[in-house]
Amino acid sequence: MNILLFGKTGQVGWELQRALAPLGNLVALDVHSTDYCGDFSNPEGIAETVRRIRPDVIVNAAAHTAVDKAESEVALAELLNATSVEAIAKAAAEINAWVIHYSTDYVFPGSGETPWRETDATAPLNVYGATKLAGENALKTHCAKHLIFRTSWVYAGKGNNFAKTMLRLAKERTELSVINDQYGAPTGAELLADCTAHAIRVALKDPEVAGLYHLVAGGTTTWYDYASLVFDEARKAGIELKLNKLNAVPASAYVTPAQRPGNSRMNTEKFQKNFDLLLPHWEKGVKRMLTELFTTTAI
Repeated sequence: MNILLFGKTGQVGWELQRALAPLGNLVALDVHSTDYCGDFSNPEGIAETVRRIRPDVIVNAAAHTAVDKAESEVALAELLNATSVEAIAKAAAEINAWVIHYSTDYVFPGSGETPWRETDATAPLNVYGATKLAGENALKTHCAKHLIFRTSWVYAGKGNNFAKTMLRLAKERTELSVINDQYGAPTGAELLADCTAHAIRVALKDPEVAGLYHLVAGGTTTWYDYASLVFDEARKAGIELKLNKLNAVPASAYVTPAQRPGNSRMNTEKFQKNFDLLLPHWEKGVKRMLTELFTTTAI
């Protein structure tokens, strides 16, 4: 099997390089690749890459993910999140390839308390959500053999993440304020990559699983409770923190260019049933990431 991966150096793309390697011959690209075009600001080049490599499976982990910057970079966000996805979809249909694509809970209005299902009506709050939804629709329209995985609150041990930021601030400050009225499930890039590899194997044997899925870790938390767990684990590991006061504040305390959803809960029953997997509680992945962080690097 030949696999083409776009966005190899992002959080999810980095883990996908590991998870996809045992499945077959993997060609992994990013914006700096030279042998083939991996630059999503060039949809024609992306489509030509697909035609030249002729993969059996295309995994797209590339996107414009700077949510606030997207508000002032509408054309660029549309180009990266929708136009190039459409180019991939059309080229993939020509060669009868599968396309695996990642989307977001930001396609929803973020209201209420009920976990979002795949069948719920979409209503993006911001440019990022709107362009990601456009990408979903382009893929659905032009390539029948697709798997779209909507996820949220993604983190990885590689690069920056919420936990690392909180730990850095807790070593510098005695008091922090963290949002306590946005709900979701921190989801590890490792988990997404491993689930993707499994889903590809299933899809190749059973094409009927094609479609849209919600894919996040189990359970629900807030940014405040997430931060609290990070600090508790750090103290257990003997890491000295200056922090002695953690305040819970509403999202309205932080004004950002892009509006954020209050409800990022996602119902994953469809994914777990169709792919026969159990999605672990978010705490398991976060604690594992923290353990690696505490034992391999200086915070």
